[in-house]
Amino acid sequence: MSNHLKDATSPYLLQHSENPVDWYPWCEEAFDRARREDKPIFLSIGYSTCHWCHVMAHESFEDSATAAILNRYFIAIKVDREERPDIDSVYMSVCQAFTGSGGWPMSIFMTWDKKPFLAGTYFPVEARYGMPAFSDLLRRVAEHWNSGRKEFLRTADQIISYLRQSNAVCESKNEDNLCGSAVRMFFERFDHTYGGFGAAPKFPMPHNLLFLLLRAKQNHDREALKMVEKTLTQMRRGGIFDQIGYGFSRYSTDRYFLAPHFEKMLYDNALLILAYASAYELTRNPFYLDTAEKTARYVLGEMTSPGGGFYSAQDADSQGLEGRYYTFTRDEILEVLGAERGALFAETFDITHRGNFEGVNIPNLLRSNGSGDDFGAEIEKLYKYRKNRFRLHLDDKVLTSWNSMMIAALCVLHRVSRSGEVLQAAVSAQQFIEKNLCEEARLYTSWREGKRAENSFLDDYAFYTAALMELYHVTLESRYLEKAEQFCREAVSRFADVQNGGFFLSDTGSMELFMNPKETYDGAIPSGNSVMAYNLVRLYQITGKEAYLALAEKQIRFLSARAREDPAGHSLFLLAKQLYDNPPEHLVIALKKESDLEEIKGRLPVLANVAVVLESGEYPLINDSTTFYVCRNHTCYPPTNAWPVPD
Repeated sequence: MSNHLKDATSPYLLQHSENPVDWYPWCEEAFDRARREDKPIFLSIGYSTCHWCHVMAHESFEDSATAAILNRYFIAIKVDREERPDIDSVYMSVCQAFTGSGGWPMSIFMTWDKKPFLAGTYFPVEARYGMPAFSDLLRRVAEHWNSGRKEFLRTADQIISYLRQSNAVCESKNEDNLCGSAVRMFFERFDHTYGGFGAAPKFPMPHNLLFLLLRAKQNHDREALKMVEKTLTQMRRGGIFDQIGYGFSRYSTDRYFLAPHFEKMLYDNALLILAYASAYELTRNPFYLDTAEKTARYVLGEMTSPGGGFYSAQDADSQGLEGRYYTFTRDEILEVLGAERGALFAETFDITHRGNFEGVNIPNLLRSNGSGDDFGAEIEKLYKYRKNRFRLHLDDKVLTSWNSMMIAALCVLHRVSRSGEVLQAAVSAQQFIEKNLCEEARLYTSWREGKRAENSFLDDYAFYTAALMELYHVTLESRYLEKAEQFCREAVSRFADVQNGGFFLSDTGSMELFMNPKETYDGAIPSGNSVMAYNLVRLYQITGKEAYLALAEKQIRFLSARAREDPAGHSLFLLAKQLYDNPPEHLVIALKKESDLEEIKGRLPVLANVAVVLESGEYPLINDSTTFYVCRNHTCYPPTNAWPVPD
């Protein structure tokens, strides 16, 4: 029997639409019913490819006895964190305040006026891991709701007061030592043996690598580059990279990057394409370009809708087991590839009878001296065999912010590879957003099966502005720059905190939740505030408009205050700050004829600030030919007809 989720478009909500739990989506009907019936709210937040969300669903939400307790004593609400990042952000802060950590599934107990009084993540069906059984917890909360509610309400008020105070940090001066402090922190956490930072689990965090790459480039920092190269190489050779179908999983469960948490997220692959393409631009090591191209091939082949938008994620589980889709026995390899080639493949890709992961094998190159390039035909055979063997769940909603990340990544990849297919995919995705997720200067967060969400948030505008700037840089078509300015202005209008600095996640003055967060931490995804700092710096440097300079400086002061305690946790902001402190070359191209642009576009550095003009009084042609005006390191050079930027 269906519950109130049956008409949802979110794949995550639809996964729970046949649960015996009487789930509601986030809606006033649910809160009104809780108020009428004097019941607390149980809020469950997750996403459709989340392994532990599946586990809790199978153990508890599909269990009729547990559902009966929930239905009797609570009003149950399900939220897809990817469609409602505002709800997820606020209650993730709550969860972290209660427990010191967070994750999904997120489990929140709160009043009908949205005040949280207890929080956690996964709760097991039976008491273990130091956690109570979920059904026992439900009974205890229900009992205390009736006998000790004042204590719950006092706890809720204390948490809300603490979080509101934490959200109200004001600006500080622009601190010059933040970037150096971040590099030292990364060095202290760096795993010199296996790459990456900290202990297991290890997340790719590509924006950290992008920050270090820029540091290496601008400061000739060899240690920063070593950290990046070791990490990129280990990830590419490890099991976190799908050696058969390409693309990266979400994170590694071990320090070696061997055994991943097998779900694949669009945002990880977008940011990793950026990191590998940028590493190639700096080092010219073809290994990095090959990795970026293979990752893009995965996205274009498996994560792209017929209309050009990019899907959100692929699941870790198949047939109820995590990673089953991606793993092989040695006998399978020999059967598919034949005894001779199969044995060679097995030796190269660490395939053994014993297995390297729970009795089966994750193909990887960590123990091999080879590159795997000699096994193209075998990889294709295994890819086809794997697709026919098991089926992966696909989260096929299209998210504006994540699609924008992929557009930007494909543009940077095109800059270093000159692939027409890659550029066309970026253009098609931007057209998809314009057609389905955009109405004049208003964006919408998600789209699926012809329906779009009603909401939009800072991240949608921040990442889309960045994507439009990258499209401008690869095409040098002014319409993309004009659109970038339009959506940046809209972001400032809708989300900026004029008084205290920074940008709210939801519209200024939003009262739906007990606070409107200003996210600044660059976690799995860079924060909208960091991306806005990047956008404002780049727009000022490209256009020279003083309004962007004032906004950029204000945003840098705001984020400097937030980054002071943990500079390494604000790496995308610090990348923007490096660009502000040490601007890349500024290149004005005075065109003789538009056909001259084609060769020029293929030679532009990834971070150059470029403006294109037809012959004008300010930028006259020299020798009646296309002329370059270059400023670098706060110095402008004489105009020239020769290509002025080192290749």
